[in-house]
Amino acid sequence: MNENPGALIPELLLVFAAVVGLLAGSFLPRNRQGAVRSIAVLACLTGVIAAAADLARPVQSVFDDTYVVDVGLGAVRIVVLASIVLTIGLAGDQVSGSTREAEFYVLLLLGGLGTVAMAGANDLLLLVASYLLASIPLYALTGIARTGPGNEAALKYYLMGALSGVTLLIGSTLLFGVSGSTQYTDLAAALPDAPRVAVAVGLVAVLAGLLFKIGAVPLHFWVPDVVQGATTGVAAFVATVPKIGGLWAMYRLLSTTVPTSDVDWPLLVAVLAAVTMTLGNLAAFFQDDVRRLLAYSTISQVGYLLMAVAAAGRATLAMPALGLYLAAYAVTNLGAFAVVAALPRARTLADYRGLASRHRLLALSLVVCLLGLIGTPPTAVFVGKLTVFTAAVDAGLAWLAVIAVLNTMASVFYYLRWIAPAFRARNAVPADDLPPAGRSAARSAHIAAIVSLLLGVLAGPVLAVLTV
Repeated sequence: MNENPGALIPELLLVFAAVVGLLAGSFLPRNRQGAVRSIAVLACLTGVIAAAADLARPVQSVFDDTYVVDVGLGAVRIVVLASIVLTIGLAGDQVSGSTREAEFYVLLLLGGLGTVAMAGANDLLLLVASYLLASIPLYALTGIARTGPGNEAALKYYLMGALSGVTLLIGSTLLFGVSGSTQYTDLAAALPDAPRVAVAVGLVAVLAGLLFKIGAVPLHFWVPDVVQGATTGVAAFVATVPKIGGLWAMYRLLSTTVPTSDVDWPLLVAVLAAVTMTLGNLAAFFQDDVRRLLAYSTISQVGYLLMAVAAAGRATLAMPALGLYLAAYAVTNLGAFAVVAALPRARTLADYRGLASRHRLLALSLVVCLLGLIGTPPTAVFVGKLTVFTAAVDAGLAWLAVIAVLNTMASVFYYLRWIAPAFRARNAVPADDLPPAGRSAARSAHIAAIVSLLLGVLAGPVLAVLTV
């Protein structure tokens, strides 16, 4: 077994921080549990540095080839770890001093660890285990505030997650039964000669579990309820970070395991992408609650991201396009949630009327993030969408690119429904000044907006790194 713990420094840092944070939270008084936040942030920032250093190293498979450390995993590591830091920033003041502050940070770290492990999994058993690790902490996070909507959202999230997890396990069992192995490389060699029906059923079952994790149609029903019912920090994390690992796990599975299978999986994923982006946009059109609007927005964004998965193995730009879009989506979506967290009493679009006259920087950050989600230059999502659309065309999916362009144009309507009130005269924002619990979130929104713009400007070098 080719054990090399040195290749897993970012993952080990997450484990170390989670264990130390849990122990520290058990002994520190409630008014001093902010130390756990410092531990989590330090571990994530150190992990980002370690992951960036690994980008220049050759691809390696560790622990009996069940885990692949490559450029793709490195990108996922950086995005997930940075997203955890940003989530802590936008939720920090809200959870600071609460009775479950330490647990909040520990669950974030464990959920991030599961997300990263999903992206690097090269074995179905490891994929199932990492799926559980990326799910169970998030069930607890959703209901951590012990509110009625939060408890209801946690129950719905758990029930759908349990069903999807069982489906994933059944699919893995079927693929193991027809191939005799759970490793992706062995599956790639055995599945072409296996019974086509069994392969199709097993593959669809595995994809169903991953579709739940990324919040795609038809397993998207939990997304609006969780985003609306959970606290803002949890909603931001759940609606953003797990999708990163789930999409990369799907890309690795399909491009490695069934590239030559008789099952037309590119068409299946392309249809799911088209339906997901269309349903997400249509459902967001007339939402007045900003959280539900963002929830359906995330569903539509998953549809665009699935285009890169559909092009896997058939377009050289598919992998770098997916990596860039994931990074762009993560920082931009978290920035939008940070604005929501900064104004906790502004629940509807009308509550943002006059925001620009009271909090100009916050309104500017909101505009950058929302226009970024549309795909407006020079934001990072614009470059991400452009590269994903190009990859789809190169893969022979021009019809899907046309549908994506039409959906992008349609999404302008509901994002402008949020932006327009912010620049109207009447000030309906509930407070004259940002509440204490919103100042850290406002800083996070500013940082996210700046990073979104910088990532868009520097997209060329980023794509060059991901293409290596």
